[in-house]
Amino acid sequence: MSLQVEKLENNTAKLTIEVSAEEFEKAIHAAYQKNKNKFNVPGFRKGKVPYAMIEKMYGAGVFYEDAANAILPNAYADAAAESELEIVARPEINVTQIEKGKPFIFEAEVTLKPEIKLGKYKGVKVEAMDAAVTDEDVQAKLDEVKEQNARLVAADDKAVENGDQTTIDFEGFVDGVAFEGGKGEDYPLTIGSHSFIDTFEEQLIGKKVGEEVEVNVTFPEEYQAEELAGKPALFKVTIKEIKVKEYPEIDDEFAQDVSEFDTLDEYKADIKKELEEKKAQEAEADKENKVIEAIVKDSEMDIPEKMIEAQSQQMLEEFAQNIAMQGISFEQYMQFTGSTAQQLAEQMKPQAQKRIESSLVLEAIAAAENIEATEEEFDEEVKKMAERYQMDTDKINDLLSEDDKKNIKADICAKKAAKLAVDAAK
Repeated sequence: MSLQVEKLENNTAKLTIEVSAEEFEKAIHAAYQKNKNKFNVPGFRKGKVPYAMIEKMYGAGVFYEDAANAILPNAYADAAAESELEIVARPEINVTQIEKGKPFIFEAEVTLKPEIKLGKYKGVKVEAMDAAVTDEDVQAKLDEVKEQNARLVAADDKAVENGDQTTIDFEGFVDGVAFEGGKGEDYPLTIGSHSFIDTFEEQLIGKKVGEEVEVNVTFPEEYQAEELAGKPALFKVTIKEIKVKEYPEIDDEFAQDVSEFDTLDEYKADIKKELEEKKAQEAEADKENKVIEAIVKDSEMDIPEKMIEAQSQQMLEEFAQNIAMQGISFEQYMQFTGSTAQQLAEQMKPQAQKRIESSLVLEAIAAAENIEATEEEFDEEVKKMAERYQMDTDKINDLLSEDDKKNIKADICAKKAAKLAVDAAK
């Protein structure tokens, strides 16, 4: 393999990668071996058609695409490593030569990590957050615990109100025809949660158990199921159950039930102490965010759009994993909210850009201050990972790739850089 690197404008570069004719020939024959069972030629048993016969009947390029797809990933990865460029997004691939007996040549246009002109990072002035805990804060926490300890009790003799927990059967129709994914049985729906599209939930208010309700809604114009987007729909809904929340009294007995304390006053004092600790942590995090924002504002960097898109996509994948842990698939979430993956990724772009800016300035501070991660600090992070995943530290180390280890050390350096900037702030 040979490589040529050409730096382009706007933090991009072009890698021209040449794979030898011999390697390309091997890939073609590997593609033949993989696909020969798919060809039926009179006079030959299936899977026994000679390569030359297939080439004659279907053309010299019959296996080019499979051969190219087999070569590209490893060839690009080797070229990216050899280039020593800091590539931050997926490449755009363009094949420029693909012909039997000749080298296989392709170009990869890549996005590079932008250079940063670091602004002032020591002595940054920020306004401190108010970390005082008020009686209202304590009461709000008590109300939260009261909410958590509310009981759902059947109230089948009343009409549906906002906040009620209902159980419904439903089936949706567009133009009089039931559509896929529009049917549910024994579905728990909290009125006012806005889990369903349009005014679906509001139209159940005032209805009673056993009633069959016709709910008319309109799907959003950019609904993820294109065949439903912008269309009016009729849902036939049966209300099977209504439950309301019954709240406990906030008194000494309540304190004994939800805590280790005998009296409400003792419990409130403990809540205040916990809130003070939490607010102190929040104030510290708030100060760090403000300091980093100030440094970003005083620095200069030109972040490529593709870098933002890549970060946004990563955040979208993290979001999908988080809701999956709550028992909701990403497809279900998009259906219930009427959103698309593209819309969500677009909404995440401002936060994605903020993440990138913060990362770049912290990396620049670490470089300016010669901050490094010690082996002890790295081992401590691995130990935390082992505890989190309930695995042996040696096993964690075995599973970590060199890139994983590099990223862990970079995170350690970023934290140390943030601490340095915050400690120096005014």
